[in-house]
Amino acid sequence: LHSQAKECNGVKAPIDTSKPNPNEVEFDNLYLDMNGIIHPCTHPEDKPAPKNEDEMMVAIFEYIDRIFNIVRPRRLLYMAIDGVAPRAKMNQQRSRRFRASKEGMEAAEEKQKIRQEILAKGGFLPPEEVKERFDSNCITPGTEFMDNLAKCLRYYIADRLNSDPGWKNLTVILSDASAPGEGEHKIMDYIRRQRAQPNHDPNTHHCLCGADADLIMLGLATHEPNFTIIREEFKPNKPKPCALCNQMGHEVKDCQGLPREKQGKHDQFADSLPMAEQEFIFIRLCVLREYLERELTMASLPFTFDFERSVDDWVFMCFFVGNDFLPHLPSLEIREGAIDRLVNIYKNVVHKTGGYLTESGFVNLQRVQMIMLAVGEVEDSIFKKRKDDDDNFKRRQKEKRKRMKRDQPSFIPGGQFSPQALGNRSSPQAISNPRQAAFEMRMHDRQNSTTSSPNTSLTPDSSPSLAGGIKRKAEDSDSEPEPEDNIRLWETGWKQRYYKNKFDVDASDEKFRRKVVQSYVEGLCWVLRYYYQGCASWNWYYPFHYAPFASDFEGIADMPSDFEKGSKPFKPLEQLMGVFPAASGNFLPPTWRKLMTDPESSIIDFYPEDFAIDLNGKKYAWQGVALLPFVDERRLRAALEEVYPDLTPEENRRNSLGGDVLFVGKHHPLCDFIVEQYKTKNAEPVDIPPELCHGIQGKLTLNENAVLPDQTVESPVPVLRDLTQNSAVSISFKDPQFDENFVFKATVLPGAKKPAPVLKPGDWEKTNNDGRPWRPQLGFNRDRKPVHLDQSAFRTLGHTMPRERGMPGMYANAVPLGAYGSPYARPLLSGQQQIPKLLSNLRPQEAWRGPTPLFQQAPQRTAGAAPLLPWNRMLQSQNQFQLSQYQGLGGPMGYPQRPEDRMDRGRQVGKPCPI
Repeated sequence: LHSQAKECNGVKAPIDTSKPNPNEVEFDNLYLDMNGIIHPCTHPEDKPAPKNEDEMMVAIFEYIDRIFNIVRPRRLLYMAIDGVAPRAKMNQQRSRRFRASKEGMEAAEEKQKIRQEILAKGGFLPPEEVKERFDSNCITPGTEFMDNLAKCLRYYIADRLNSDPGWKNLTVILSDASAPGEGEHKIMDYIRRQRAQPNHDPNTHHCLCGADADLIMLGLATHEPNFTIIREEFKPNKPKPCALCNQMGHEVKDCQGLPREKQGKHDQFADSLPMAEQEFIFIRLCVLREYLERELTMASLPFTFDFERSVDDWVFMCFFVGNDFLPHLPSLEIREGAIDRLVNIYKNVVHKTGGYLTESGFVNLQRVQMIMLAVGEVEDSIFKKRKDDDDNFKRRQKEKRKRMKRDQPSFIPGGQFSPQALGNRSSPQAISNPRQAAFEMRMHDRQNSTTSSPNTSLTPDSSPSLAGGIKRKAEDSDSEPEPEDNIRLWETGWKQRYYKNKFDVDASDEKFRRKVVQSYVEGLCWVLRYYYQGCASWNWYYPFHYAPFASDFEGIADMPSDFEKGSKPFKPLEQLMGVFPAASGNFLPPTWRKLMTDPESSIIDFYPEDFAIDLNGKKYAWQGVALLPFVDERRLRAALEEVYPDLTPEENRRNSLGGDVLFVGKHHPLCDFIVEQYKTKNAEPVDIPPELCHGIQGKLTLNENAVLPDQTVESPVPVLRDLTQNSAVSISFKDPQFDENFVFKATVLPGAKKPAPVLKPGDWEKTNNDGRPWRPQLGFNRDRKPVHLDQSAFRTLGHTMPRERGMPGMYANAVPLGAYGSPYARPLLSGQQQIPKLLSNLRPQEAWRGPTPLFQQAPQRTAGAAPLLPWNRMLQSQNQFQLSQYQGLGGPMGYPQRPEDRMDRGRQVGKPCPI
């Protein structure tokens, strides 16, 4: 089903999002992890980048509109931008930003070098665009860009509350970059705190938009029965234009500076990228929970099996494979099936542990030790198998390259005779002057044949020699150069070499190894607490670049796992000093920037101009470990004390921590209550009446820069109009507060209804007496009527499909329409025409309101005609018709659909309705 915005005279008519969701599901709350939206809108990879900041803001607005049109939340829209992160996350942010700066500068230098070489050889390149490179590092709390983004989003929310009927009764919460915490964890903290309220609806349907894999773990950690993630569909190998000549088909390093060939008769779209609207997919966590229940259910346990506790253990074990706060263990690689290995070990060992590994975010270290030592026992075999698999892969690749080199044709015609891709025949070109083209190809072939072959070499008198003495170029080699591996985990002594190379200590140094293990154990406890209870400490971080081995986790049961209470997050500008390289110092005040570059600075060692990247057994630099020095918080704060007085009032404002803002429109039941608070100028925080706001609870406080009814909301984007007739209102919002020792229980709430199962029952064949095949559920609605073919279309298919002997398919043996002797033959009535087109009568079942269409009515006897027989039954007896064979013809079945018909909803299979 398509709900595309209709366009008239170049103006798109808005989609009415107040109508039922075309995906046959109604969501209550939509949460946007905004950083996953900001990055692709500001520096996209598959289309031209916006020219300026205003275009970026408009792109962000349009992206949010598209997500909103697909999801159509009915209660809450929560927009969360990354604020100041915990110290444990800042190490990863620092690594990313230093890498981004280094790679950006290297790419610019390489591009300029290749450009000069091409121009020196007489190549053709378009004039270089004078455009300042967008530094994506500005997408960090405390920068002017993020401050402007918050203003733009406040304007956007007010505009939609005033004009969009789908936002009419919606509560909107904006948590911008001034509110501390990562975006997804601010969202989880909100959900946790609302779940602990007596007015919370346990059957709330949540939808979270974001691309990070940890969102799946966070969604599972809520134990909400209805939790869905929407994300962009990943399509690998998307074509990208060359950054030098803007042509498709090659990268910058392969650019030859050739003039662009004319495409088509009039060359209309030669300079435009192949644009395709981004598609989205839904990830239904209730279905993942079904899979996990089958995987984790264990019989004959010495304690009561609790599926919710086993899900928490599964989430915990996934942390060993990798997360944003700890390096993964050397023996556990996700691409090698590490999660399956851990689950199998867990199911074998859990009988001995006496219980589960975790409870509501707290770890039982004695039981974890048993799991880790079981992994340690097989570590040696894991490393050897990894080496064998790697060698086998290289051997297969080498054989593949040889085979391709041997099988490639000796001569490929070029120019107008060059081979064309099968799908590229939309505009065939007439052959011009074929004799001349054939002559040129013969001459070219003759020149190639006179040159020496790759297997010959030239003697001093320039005569060819068959000795084969030419050394092959590096690019022709069958093996690629690889970095030297000094660890050699597959050989005896791997633990000693690992600690010596990575930590510069002897493996016999038991005290140091225990320190590394203790820090890692603390990290595991911190991460699990972060996922289930919130940030346990803003200051804790893992102080090493590498992880210990699983076999080192001995005696961890008595290790402390408590964290200091009352820790505070960094301020925004302080975080910028902790994560930015010197090249991004232009986002900081001048005197602060000087601390990054002045050789006399007391913290100059925090900002190296260059740094090593340890591939650590990987192939690509982005997979390696950036060996950056860790920031000493005490030294950083001491250096900043001297430059704090230099901040302007505007910079001081950006350096302060803020909070969330709640918005509602004039039709919302809470609107009058908020307006009354402003009229009475009540400075004290007040509780939200839950009956006015879908059960949402929290504290409201008057906002200094509030959006108020009948007051103009100025547009921060010049191309957008001011809101002169505003009726929306905003107010500061704070989540319900709890005692610091309060524990949020990781359980399903009382009254929550378990979603209907989607997977095929394990005993389906035994209990299914009538032999019906299992029909998988497509989409959200299990009772959805599938698209079907009417009787005339079946007959036409049976007549036109190939029927050669041995041809597979359900129509291979179908009798032609009207064939003599056929038991299913039906003579045509006088004046009746044969059906001219295949699939011309396809219709969605029950796609009409009102009377049943004629082609779906029961057949009636007519004089001179045999009665119609049950074709559907006949065809089902041959084989079950697979709908997917005929999808992709435009709509779900190749014909336009009507979005206003509720009965048409949900025809899209496997993906959300494209908007």
